[in-house]
Amino acid sequence: MSVDRSVEDLLRELAPQVLGAMVRRYGHFDACEDALQEALLAAALQWPAEGTPGNPRGWLVTVASRKLVDQVRSEQARRRREDQVALATPQTELLSRAADAEPDAYRDDSLALLFLCCHPELSTPSRIALTLRAVGGLTTAQIAAAFLVPETTMAQRISRAKQTIKTSDMPFRMPDAADRAERLRAVLHVLYLIFNEGYATTDGTDLTAPALSIEAIRLARWLHRLLPDDGEVAGLLALMLLTDARRPARTTPDGDLVPLAEQDRSRWDRQLIAEGITLLTETLPRGQVGPYQLQAAIAAVHDEAEHVETTDWPQILALYGLLEQTAPNPMVTLNSAVAVAMVHGPATGLDLLATLESDRRMARHHRLLATRAHLLELLGEHDAAAGAYRDAARRTTSAPERRHLTARAARLASIQS
Repeated sequence: MSVDRSVEDLLRELAPQVLGAMVRRYGHFDACEDALQEALLAAALQWPAEGTPGNPRGWLVTVASRKLVDQVRSEQARRRREDQVALATPQTELLSRAADAEPDAYRDDSLALLFLCCHPELSTPSRIALTLRAVGGLTTAQIAAAFLVPETTMAQRISRAKQTIKTSDMPFRMPDAADRAERLRAVLHVLYLIFNEGYATTDGTDLTAPALSIEAIRLARWLHRLLPDDGEVAGLLALMLLTDARRPARTTPDGDLVPLAEQDRSRWDRQLIAEGITLLTETLPRGQVGPYQLQAAIAAVHDEAEHVETTDWPQILALYGLLEQTAPNPMVTLNSAVAVAMVHGPATGLDLLATLESDRRMARHHRLLATRAHLLELLGEHDAAAGAYRDAARRTTSAPERRHLTARAARLASIQS
């Protein structure tokens, strides 16, 4: 089914607002989400032909509420839920007037909905899938296609997540002040993972899945509008914009990977870069700096260099030092090793990489092997570099990365011969 783009954008914008209103009013996240999906489908069919109603949010709430009542009526085994729905809003009243006539009709529960979808009792894959469906407004088929899994698999994942919410009786409300910062970190991490999967897919034949990156940016913009004073929300959005700005130059016309140092920087999206830098400039002076702001600052230094030779590596190294203090993890150390190599020489970078070999999560990770290969190549140890590139190629699940690493190894082997 082809849907007018303006209608599709409006429906995706309204979806979390409507679902939030439904769950607040009736409870039963799973049933409300099913009813909303039916209402969205009805809107996608009717609005392009008949015109968008004057109160589209109210239209969706009313239609979704009718769908919910229909579900309750048709399932005798759920008579208790029918009673609860009837107590919440009399059916005759529900069906006879626009839902947005209620006193709190324009209250936006979208943020509470996002926190619910990223509840700590849900697994990370479930949080991602549920966020994309309930908050992002994507269909199960769209999410499955983005993650290269069968639609039935994704449907089961979403169904399990909804069942967990139901059986765990998770409250639909904003977290208490004491828990809010931790829960917000979980939300930001989910959006970060969605973006990363779109920017560099972990599996499949394509290097990127732009639909996921675009959706992550849209959700980050939306979250920034809801929490305009939160530095890390702004930092994450800036990081996404500054990183996604390079996407046009990341692949050849054949879909092969082009590393950062070899990209045609004239193809970078300067509008996204300017927006990201403005966000960062407004955010950094506000107070305590978090890991997303630091990662965005590193991305900004890369993006501001007109040529790879003019990259301010000492500044990048200093920022990685702050990031190591703020949010230490093996990937930060891995990326820091490249900056160390560019400032103090590849041998020093290799020494830092060696500290990761005792980390079971990283010892045989293809990114560690690829970075070691790159630094060995800079050091002139072409045989060892070629071997490391081949090892990395064997371990990656991304076909474009595998082709790139194999080609690097072959090029070094030809130099030696």
